[in-house]
Amino acid sequence: MQDILSLAADNLLSPMILCFALGLFAALARSELTVPEAAAKALSIYLLFAIGFKGGVAVADHGVDGGLISALLAGVMLSFALPFVAFGLLRGLTGLSVTDAAAVAAHYGSISIVTFVTAASVLTSQGIASEGYMVAVAAAMEAPAIISALWLVSRAGSGAQRMDADLWREILLNGSIVLLVGSFVIGMVTGQDGMVRIESFIVSPFQGVLCLFLLDMGLVAGRGLRASRGVLTAGALVFGVVMPLVGALAGLAAGLLLGLSTGGVALMMVLAASASYIAVPAAMRVALPEANPSIYLTLSLGVTFPFNLTLGIPAYVAVAQAVTGG
Repeated sequence: MQDILSLAADNLLSPMILCFALGLFAALARSELTVPEAAAKALSIYLLFAIGFKGGVAVADHGVDGGLISALLAGVMLSFALPFVAFGLLRGLTGLSVTDAAAVAAHYGSISIVTFVTAASVLTSQGIASEGYMVAVAAAMEAPAIISALWLVSRAGSGAQRMDADLWREILLNGSIVLLVGSFVIGMVTGQDGMVRIESFIVSPFQGVLCLFLLDMGLVAGRGLRASRGVLTAGALVFGVVMPLVGALAGLAAGLLLGLSTGGVALMMVLAASASYIAVPAAMRVALPEANPSIYLTLSLGVTFPFNLTLGIPAYVAVAQAVTGG
């Protein structure tokens, strides 16, 4: 237990988490601190490209084998299944309509790439290795949850948009997915030769860029919490903390069954515990326009994201170490 508390304290006092806390405090205190939208977008493009490229290089070194394919299948299955668990919890804990509950559930089956990147950085700082192909698992887990949410709505007789060409385009060609998958492919094709050429660009500056991005995320999360007063019930807030823990347990089971390393198990827990605030909201605007964005965005970005960044990641890493002996 002492080791777990020590690891949690170290992670909570890391520059990345403290930058997020600064942004959160500034927003809640109504400070004028802002990050220009263009700068925030540039930071996110950099992070997505860097993590995708490094993952592709790792797969090029590792090779495509049964471990990679099994991890991809496990990730897709988790993304399909977790919305059903989230939907059941929401219907039990809150008075949300079927449509709003399904929209929220879709976010908790998909993933937060920034939470994944932060967890990967924490593992690196702790000297804990992980499978490079986990970034491919992250990309595979973006979309399946959306299909599950639409099925939940259609089963209840609510008017979800059918899966037409426009919706598929919104899901599969979302900018974050295209950049993550595209940079992954580039890294896989160019391998170590490509890494040597741009290493000074995507390795050394990475931690600093992540700090600035998390500062902006703290500002966004804080503004969302301020604006959501009166919208979210106590049950919804409880869900925003309980569901990540349920997802993490499912990710832990999947990681152990796959025989992943300590770092791989931790990342699988993080992926299953996180909630999307980029790809899924864009799809929900098309598929379920009647769903209330202030509910699903505030829960995913204003509640679950801060919880995972400050308390969740240290706990997931510590549990993975304890269970695997890493």
